[in-house]
Amino acid sequence: MFIGSCIVTFRAEWVASLKEKRMIVKSLIAKSRNKFNISVAEVDMQDVHQVIVIGFSAVSNSKSHLDDITENVIAFFENNTDAVITDIEKEIL
Repeated sequence: MFIGSCIVTFRAEWVASLKEKRMIVKSLIAKSRNKFNISVAEVDMQDVHQVIVIGFSAVSNSKSHLDDITENVIAFFENNTDAVITDIEKEIL
C-alpha cells in the first residue's frame, strides 16, 4: 500500500476578502473531492486572503497510479481557478 500526499500553494492577487477566498477554496475542494475521490482540505494560511494552501492525499497499491492522480489533481486545480500555483510539495510513502 502506498500513500501519496501533496500540498499546493496558490497566490490569488485579486481576492479582497476572506469571504471571497472561502468561496474559491470550497469550490475547488468540493469539485476535486467528487472528481478524484481524494481527501482534500485547506491546510494553512486560512487568515491570509490572497494565499490559498490546499492539501490532498490518496491511497493506492501502485506508486505510478499515485503519481498519475497527483498530476491530474494539480492540472485540475490549474484549470479551475485563476489563482497562480506558487509551490507544490509531493510525497509518496
